Amino acid sequence: MALRQRYRFRAPSSGREVIIEAQPGHTYRDRDTGEKLEVVGALVPLAPSASNLPWAIENLRHCPHCGQMAQLDLAECPTCGRRLPAVDLAA
Repeated sequence: MALRQRYRFRAPSSGREVIIEAQPGHTYRDRDTGEKLEVVGALVPLAPSASNLPWAIENLRHCPHCGQMAQLDLAECPTCGRRLPAVDLAA
């Protein structure tokens, strides 16, 4: 079970990203350049959770039938099993 929250960090100059189970008050640095990493976002599911799958919020959507979150690339909702509508990527 993940007890600490996982975050996506980005190095400003290179744009390289890393996922870290971060601790409050700590400064994280890029191992190659030594520059301070910036927090890009928290990964879901939020800690504490039994799941350890790193889903970014940008890759999820709400099921119109049950209201639960599902990955963008799925055709059916993993919670209710109903068909999901097509994703409009142009929007």
